[in-house]
Amino acid sequence: MDPRPLTGEPVSMDLLNTVWVDGGQRHDLLETVDGLKTWLTSPALGDGQRYPTTEAARRRLVETREALRAVVEAHVEGQPDAAAEAQLNLLLDRGRLVRRLGPSGPEVRPEVDDPADLLAWIAADNYLGLLEQDPTRIRACAHPDCVLHFYDTSRKANRRWCSMAGCGNRAKAARHYARSKDAD
Repeated sequence: MDPRPLTGEPVSMDLLNTVWVDGGQRHDLLETVDGLKTWLTSPALGDGQRYPTTEAARRRLVETREALRAVVEAHVEGQPDAAAEAQLNLLLDRGRLVRRLGPSGPEVRPEVDDPADLLAWIAADNYLGLLEQDPTRIRACAHPDCVLHFYDTSRKANRRWCSMAGCGNRAKAARHYARSKDAD
């Protein structure tokens, strides 16, 4: 079972969210190959059985996650990071999309030279897709102690929290506590 507090985001955000903080303690789902196997059950990955579950694949995903984290955090802060972008581009250079005509029409599939790069490349490519859709919807949770990210799909594009039930509720409780303390 996936222990993370936020799942179901697009694969690039879901990869970022393999690191989370709970009770002040940092957790990393990709510390082990068993954690990678757990992540492959994520809704963002569909049928995770087609991806390699090797130590090399795990290391590539961690490398991609850290490059994505640097790029996304720079993006969220409005401060582009050329070194982080260069690192992500090096990862993207490991693969490509192959278009062909299949039995039921056009097909597009990722192709990598090393199978260990497949899921890492898909996650990096997914981030580019989110940028093409609407880069302003790529967000970090507004709770100061949270490290999670999401792609805001709300109609008004005003989502602030990774989870209203988690971080949103904690923020409301903190404001209520501060008001009641001030009233005393």
